[in-house]
Amino acid sequence: MSVANSLAAEAVVTSTSTYKTSTYMYQPEIETLPRDQLAALQLDRLKDTLRRAYEKVPHFRRRFDEAGVSPEDLKSLEDIARFPFTVKTDLRDNYPFGMFAVPRKQVARVHASSGTTGKPTVVGYTQGDLDRWGELMARSIACAGGTPDDALHNAYGYGLFTGGLGAHYGAEKLGCMVTPMSGGNTEKQNIVLRDFGANVLCATPSFALNLADHAERQGIDLRNSELRIGIFGAEPWTEAMRAELEQRLNIKAVDIYGLSEIMGPGVAVECCEAQAGLHGWEDHFLFEVIDPDTGIPLPMGETGELVITTLTKEALPMIRYRTRDITRLSAEPCSCGRTHVRIMRVTGRNDDMMIIRGVNVYPSQIEAVLVGFPNIAPHYQLVIRREGVMDTLDAEVEAAPELNADQYPAVAEKVQRHIKSIVGISCKVIIKAPGEVPRSEGKAVRVVDKRG
Repeated sequence: MSVANSLAAEAVVTSTSTYKTSTYMYQPEIETLPRDQLAALQLDRLKDTLRRAYEKVPHFRRRFDEAGVSPEDLKSLEDIARFPFTVKTDLRDNYPFGMFAVPRKQVARVHASSGTTGKPTVVGYTQGDLDRWGELMARSIACAGGTPDDALHNAYGYGLFTGGLGAHYGAEKLGCMVTPMSGGNTEKQNIVLRDFGANVLCATPSFALNLADHAERQGIDLRNSELRIGIFGAEPWTEAMRAELEQRLNIKAVDIYGLSEIMGPGVAVECCEAQAGLHGWEDHFLFEVIDPDTGIPLPMGETGELVITTLTKEALPMIRYRTRDITRLSAEPCSCGRTHVRIMRVTGRNDDMMIIRGVNVYPSQIEAVLVGFPNIAPHYQLVIRREGVMDTLDAEVEAAPELNADQYPAVAEKVQRHIKSIVGISCKVIIKAPGEVPRSEGKAVRVVDKRG
């Protein structure tokens, strides 16, 4: 069966909906498909994707030939391990449109990264890609607990970043009333959240925390507003941050995952029932976890680097894309009944890992210690400096409003001891006054590298 035919078959499958009276959930039958049927669908789509990538994209043809493999060598899903990886530099080396598998006249939209460290990575979508992206985001919002009756406040950035438009069109497809606020303008955001009666907030977790801080200063009680769900993504965040957001906003905080090179938001999402790992939409993506050093695939449940292959992308197929995200996969049954594997919470990125005096540490490990610690607010930045031949780490942490300045040194010492005890590294903790740690208007800048 070709991808076109399998997509048509899925349209028939997903025309049947399941409605749950507790939260109202649109649940296509594809989400509960038996594993053997799901694997068969994946294999059919994977064969077609490899064939189109080889025939239409010179980069993939060259890489496959160098590795001594061809699309015909794929007989099972496990055979994907024989094919070469794709990395971010491949997109930059083929800037802007060299990785596209369709002529430009068939490209309906492009998005791109910021390109602050070089050429941006450019991604393209056919109209079919955009339709499927909208469907997957609608599915994701519903999985998180959203309904067609909801008002959705979208504080993800619009423009070349995929977050804003991805969430926007998915919410509209689900039937929500969408407020396209984008990022920034924090005080106005809170007024609109309250006055428009938003039920669902889409934002980065750091910006949502910023909104909560400003709401308290504005005298806006978001805890008793119509908000009940926060769909947060675009940056790693911890269970401690989830607890903080749920307490501060009186919501259920749900994790969503995606990246521009693969599609954008909506690759995977937590369900509102369990909030225990993100359901990866396996009818559109093939997930692997590899040893980040050797590239060898790891068994289900082991922690490593997430690798994703697209199964239905037309304009920009991605073969074994190395995300650099550190996680593990779980095939354990979920209480919600979905059969798709779960991507457990991303703990960090390969390229975010810091080596401080010989100890490997991720920013999320520090965050897990800081968020919820007595007398400090959940706002921080980590500053790396070079002293001689060794790297040092300063944790700049904001004091809680009720903490007196003369108490800062004692609290800093307690935080330092706790970080040493839990994470195993020595760092200098600097307590700053409320409002002194830079706030996020989008993705948070957690690490500042001053090594020069």
